[in-house]
Amino acid sequence: MNASHQIKIKNQNLWLSSERCLYWEQEKALVLSDLHIGKTGHFRKAGIAVPQTIFKEDMHRLVSLIQHFSPSKLIVVGDMFHSYANKELELFTKWRGDFSSVDVKLVKGNHDILQKKWYSNAGIELFDSALTIAGFCFQHDPGECGMDEANKKKYVFSGHIHPGVTISGMGKQSLHFPCFYFTDTYCVLPAFSRFTGTVSIRPKEDDMAFAIVNNSLVRVN
Repeated sequence: MNASHQIKIKNQNLWLSSERCLYWEQEKALVLSDLHIGKTGHFRKAGIAVPQTIFKEDMHRLVSLIQHFSPSKLIVVGDMFHSYANKELELFTKWRGDFSSVDVKLVKGNHDILQKKWYSNAGIELFDSALTIAGFCFQHDPGECGMDEANKKKYVFSGHIHPGVTISGMGKQSLHFPCFYFTDTYCVLPAFSRFTGTVSIRPKEDDMAFAIVNNSLVRVN
């Protein structure tokens, strides 16, 4: 298992993993976002030659994380799936059978467009807008969670934008990396799938950002 870093929010222990997820110790929950399962199959259907090995590598990483942390639940903050059913979703249902003891909770993202019955048959508990546990709120788009009066004081975990930061080196060189982004009120998780782009963020002085660099975590502010 690659590098991890502990932070505390609302007296809860959270372990950030360089494998693009975090582990919530008190809840025994593995939290991640934007798996986009089926995305490579969707591209292949469109005639774009994307290898299925990308999907398999993402799922292998997820298996390794489950074996390492032994979570009782998996919280996915949106875009677990990318589009309509294809062969990769069939492979996922077989994978799900091997880990049926782990509760899977999915907050719907804009790409989670399968029929509700499909999620139910796959053993996935679906939340249409937000999931709240203790002092945390899980919402695919962070902009909407605070609209609910009951959630305004909760710390929000979101995904959706696939955050990334740029690190500058010598000779005016710079590289861009996926990252975890923390403010006083919300966190944006990196996209779990490596088959995604990133959107550049600029952390403010009081924010925290951890870039994922060569299987390690680097704080950049």
